[in-house]
Amino acid sequence: MRTTTSGRAAPNKSGKTDQSLVLDSTVFRQQFGRTAFGVSHYLADHHLFELGRLLELSRTLPASNVRYSSGKVGIGDGIYRGAPIGLSIQETIRRIDKSGAWMVLKFVEHDPEYRDLMDACLDEVAVLSNRFEPGMCRREAFIFISSPGSLTPYHIDPEYNFLLQIRGTKTMNVLDGADRSVLSEPEIEKFFSDRKHRIDFDDDYLEKAASFALEPGAGVHVPPAAPHWVQNGNEVSISFSITFRTPALERRALIYGANSYLRRLGLKPRPPGSSHLTDSVKYHGHRALRRTASVARPIFRSRI
Repeated sequence: MRTTTSGRAAPNKSGKTDQSLVLDSTVFRQQFGRTAFGVSHYLADHHLFELGRLLELSRTLPASNVRYSSGKVGIGDGIYRGAPIGLSIQETIRRIDKSGAWMVLKFVEHDPEYRDLMDACLDEVAVLSNRFEPGMCRREAFIFISSPGSLTPYHIDPEYNFLLQIRGTKTMNVLDGADRSVLSEPEIEKFFSDRKHRIDFDDDYLEKAASFALEPGAGVHVPPAAPHWVQNGNEVSISFSITFRTPALERRALIYGANSYLRRLGLKPRPPGSSHLTDSVKYHGHRALRRTASVARPIFRSRI
């Protein structure tokens, strides 16, 4: 297992900074969207991540935007497979140090304060990301609140993600989403066509993963569809996940959806990027098919 650490950001001489993130432009250019890399940030002491404020936030979110269960699960058990906690959302947060829970507050950008913070961070990312993949869209934010020792099982997500550690420690383990010995073409097609939520874990992946030891002020960029799992340390953990999509990523998702359909017909479709002409036919054809069928599913899977 390869271990990587992220250096903690340091404020300026006045003790304050208007900057939210610390991004190395060279590393960003070389690795963004392809492999995971560490970042730093200045949000560790931000008042929006105090438990009292998170408790208030949990009361305003729709019930569907709060998911929680036991954090005592195995790496390969799949998201949301933990046993019920038996407590209310608010009581779980109040007792997070002892409840053994894993919790995610989803789409917190619907709260104006969290949206402003998300935008401040992603505006800084966009300065660099737009050079390589323009058109940042569908900005979303998630907050993870976890008990000591809890685990987030192995899974993949559809977006560009920057996970920022606010409180406590955790280890983020990330695999190469382009390694087809880890994530096969049929698996990624099923994921993007919304036909499969859980991907298979193999113990051999333990040695292949890049591990990022995160503490307050540190973070990690996780590319789209890069398999990963998270192990919390011995304290309560709070993390802020800021994500986005792009037109190019949306296009790839539709092509994967088309490939999934073709594979179910017994064909062996070529992966995105093999042929511009073929990709164009798949993209426009699948998009037209979805419109004609009035399919209610989103282009992308819903995130965890």
